[in-house]
Amino acid sequence: MAFSDTLSDLKSIDSSDFSRLGTAPIILRALIAVLACTAVLGLMAWFLIKPATEKLKVVEAKEFQLRDKFDAEQAKAANRTAYIEQLEEMKKTFNVMLRQLPNKTDIESLLVDLSQTSVASGLEVQYFKPESEIPKEFYAEYPIKISVTGHYHQFGQFISGLAALPRIVTLSDIDIAELKAKPNKQEASRNDAGKLKMDLVATTYRYIEEE
Repeated sequence: MAFSDTLSDLKSIDSSDFSRLGTAPIILRALIAVLACTAVLGLMAWFLIKPATEKLKVVEAKEFQLRDKFDAEQAKAANRTAYIEQLEEMKKTFNVMLRQLPNKTDIESLLVDLSQTSVASGLEVQYFKPESEIPKEFYAEYPIKISVTGHYHQFGQFISGLAALPRIVTLSDIDIAELKAKPNKQEASRNDAGKLKMDLVATTYRYIEEE
């Protein structure tokens, strides 16, 4: 059948042909069959294929998440021995640091060490005032307010001496100022020339033993 014949058949179709499809021209029957198949395929794609495609996307995303989780767990499993060794090393380090925290009976001796360190550095102690203990989770802070006078290099010796103590001592609120001269005592003023005054808070720590 030539294309011109097919075109003429399409033009010759009228509404009455749809009421008698059995005897309708073959071109009309073929067109209706194509339209029906297209409609069926469209409905299948909308109601069957589209939900399945969306479900597939969700499953694929979950698969990627599980793969990432698996890779992370596999890496942990591969490094398990290294993690155990690292944990043991951390426990040893923690125990060493814990032993640096004095218990209740060691606080008095530590206060003596702080006082002796200041004297050994050539400083004059103005006051040495322990404050109230501040409890934390498993340790307690024990701040001590200290005021000393001396020269700058003596302050350095004092701080170095505190760092050399076997216990943990931290320094805070450090304030260094020029020592005010005493005008009524000329001899004392000459001796105090070039001296400085340093106020600070030295904090020690005490391990709180479990009941």
